[in-house]
Amino acid sequence: MSVVHQLSPGWLLDHLSFINNINYQLHQHHEPCCSKNEPTSSVHFDFLQMDSLISLGNSATFIAFDSTTKPDNDARGNCEIFIQRYVFRSELFNVTKPYITPVVHKECQQRNEKEDPMDGIKEENRISIIGKKRKRCVVFNQGELDAMEYHTKIRGLILDGSSELIQEGLKSGFLHPLSEKWDKCSEPITLPLDTCNLSELCTMAKHLPSLNEMDLQALQLMEEDMSVTEQDLFSRVVENNSSFTKMITLMGQKYLVPPKSSFLLSDISCMHPLLNCKKTYDVIVMDPPWQNKSVKRSNRYSYLSPLQIKQIPIPKLAAPNCLIITWVTNRQKHLRFVKEELYPSWSVEIVAEWHWVKITNSGEFVFPLDSPHKKPYEGLILGRVREKTAVPLRSEDVKVLPIPDHKLIVSVPCTLHSHKPPLAEVLKDYIKPDGECLELFARNLQPGWTSWGNEVLKFQHMDYFVALQSRS
Repeated sequence: MSVVHQLSPGWLLDHLSFINNINYQLHQHHEPCCSKNEPTSSVHFDFLQMDSLISLGNSATFIAFDSTTKPDNDARGNCEIFIQRYVFRSELFNVTKPYITPVVHKECQQRNEKEDPMDGIKEENRISIIGKKRKRCVVFNQGELDAMEYHTKIRGLILDGSSELIQEGLKSGFLHPLSEKWDKCSEPITLPLDTCNLSELCTMAKHLPSLNEMDLQALQLMEEDMSVTEQDLFSRVVENNSSFTKMITLMGQKYLVPPKSSFLLSDISCMHPLLNCKKTYDVIVMDPPWQNKSVKRSNRYSYLSPLQIKQIPIPKLAAPNCLIITWVTNRQKHLRFVKEELYPSWSVEIVAEWHWVKITNSGEFVFPLDSPHKKPYEGLILGRVREKTAVPLRSEDVKVLPIPDHKLIVSVPCTLHSHKPPLAEVLKDYIKPDGECLELFARNLQPGWTSWGNEVLKFQHMDYFVALQSRS
């Protein structure tokens, strides 16, 4: 369970526990009985190099081997099956201290700037070349003034609600006060390199012959050997309907696909395989790559304009009364866009606004609550697709609870960029039990969900997991 405590302000979540409660188990057949079948322990999509792949066109074919390839009937009885279990690297959730401590933040405020939000002017101390301090007045822009006004409105909600949940976490032992020993033992975390470059792979895949004209059924990761063309991964939804994990190899990199999950690896220009499944969803969670100055400067990942986000085919993907949840940065421009333009264009009615509060393992905010730059919280805008015509409830319909407003999701964040906390258990009371779930712009997979994005396998990379001892 990812929910550690549920109180009136919201939920205290354990993101790491949620991942490790997924059945990340590989069933592997071993010799002597399986040797003549030459199975592998994973599903392989061997693509050579993309330049060669594109030039080969429709003639290129690759072989997929399933992790549970069955031996011939005469030898199957003697085949040994080994179960290899994997867990997520716990150090990726080892946030022992705030990214900026309140003491440092306070000293910087006192030393460098004096702010007067009422006048919209901040007075800053600057050090000149010759070492003397000088003062200059800078007028707050409208975006900064809007952000301060918004923060003032929700500050009490964030502080009081998260404090209540943090205190409960400290009482139960889930959160631990920072000790000197713990602080000294913390080591820098080495993150795996994104050697597969999934987003670049999706960009190149758009040049594959007739890719935009494909209308194929979902690709099942079956128990028998499969032959797939180079287009299969990019033009189909891939499904693992089994009760155990499968491993796929893409461009030499291994990824774990959890049970009962499905995904489409593509960018926004190639979403038609998702639409071709003729499936609608009862909950859609999306974390768009919002455009901002730092993203432009760093060029770390691509972003979408508001117009591109509005073109996402939510009306075709959403079931009646679908719950839409959008992660929003603290820029008021983005918040207003979702509320005033995006949701109305999709016929979505806003029902609630929640906040994710990021804390350390000891219960401190990762950034000072009143920091003018980075805030320790992010927003979620929840809405329901409006019905065009009233649909009478059937007796067998399951009633769901109305969604409360101003709830908090408090958790220790993953150190991986944009690895959002899971919402499955938080939402279970607000969607029907057998509801279809979709995550857009996803970077990881989860059971019971369909995931889409140009980096949808990013955090399923084997380097983020640790193998435990095998057993037969």
